[in-house]
Amino acid sequence: MKYFNFAILASFFCLWLDSHLSNTSQIIVGFIFILTFGILHGANDLLLIKKIDINKEQTSLKKTLLYYIIVVAIGSLLFWLVPWFALLLFIIVSGYHFGEQQWENLEKSTLFKFFEFTYGLFILILLFNFHIEEVQDIIQNITNLIIPKEYFTIVLTVNTIVLVFFGIYFFSKLIEFKNRVLLEIFYLLVFGIIFRVSSLIWGFAIYFIIWHSIPSIINQMNYLNGEASWKNFWKYVKSAFIYWLISLLGIAILYLLFKDIEIFNALFFSFLAAITFPHVLVIFILFNRK
Repeated sequence: MKYFNFAILASFFCLWLDSHLSNTSQIIVGFIFILTFGILHGANDLLLIKKIDINKEQTSLKKTLLYYIIVVAIGSLLFWLVPWFALLLFIIVSGYHFGEQQWENLEKSTLFKFFEFTYGLFILILLFNFHIEEVQDIIQNITNLIIPKEYFTIVLTVNTIVLVFFGIYFFSKLIEFKNRVLLEIFYLLVFGIIFRVSSLIWGFAIYFIIWHSIPSIINQMNYLNGEASWKNFWKYVKSAFIYWLISLLGIAILYLLFKDIEIFNALFFSFLAAITFPHVLVIFILFNRK
């Protein structure tokens, strides 16, 4: 709870910065945040896999790394061969991942996982609806498809109806849910304000870093080291550094090859998606092993 009080203050501080930064500056600072804490929060997956020990066997680091690279390669290949499917899969997986992080440790039933997916997807679609034209451009650059504006509104409406239905159901079934639901609704209002006022990249960066990546790092430190502290944070950074650096080098190569900002934005999110797939799988296993 203490962290989320800080998250609210940090979010509105970033909104205050919004009025003092140009659009170009917002994009630059937003990418810096995503490339640091955003990429970092998924760079310790191999250590988490070793700790989880999925099959209760001592799998070699090389073998684990090979599996991880294969998943990333398949994700990248999908964006090359079937970009529309890969992008849709990325949105679905990210939606579940965001919802899972927000509602961690509350319920592990299959039905609640659908609620988590609906919740996380609502956050993404809400962001998209406030920046439809920018999102349309990114989708077109990735898939060569033009998505009509009304489709975004339809998806948001349907998603909202399903989310409310799930909310009413779990409100009547789970005491913990009932105790948290008003606070979570307040968080959604905060996200809505952030997305409405900010640019696409800046709004995404605020949510992705403050509300997802940092809480995820805290959870991972608690799992790996028993507590979240500055000492354990530097341990976390040290163990993740080489994988974080490799990711940055991959993004740097993309930028050098495609300096056009629209093309780079599309390729950047494609690359982000490719490295997201294995991370989501690792965190899914972690949350279900607690």
